[in-house]
Amino acid sequence: MNYIKRISTKTPKFFRDFRNIGLILLAIGGTLVASDYELPVFLSRLGEYLIIGGTVITAVAQAVVEGNEI
Repeated sequence: MNYIKRISTKTPKFFRDFRNIGLILLAIGGTLVASDYELPVFLSRLGEYLIIGGTVITAVAQAVVEGNEI
């Protein structure tokens, strides 16, 4: 099964919720990085880590398939 087919098949409910958590982390990280205000370095770095973590969580959770469809 190639990756395109794998991400377009049905994802179990637990991993859909996990994917949504990853998307929320992406949104929070993007908000911190793209802020117009001068934020402390800690918050800017935290935003970068949230973007990376949210991207990985979302990609892995989306690639999980239900059952033995491999």
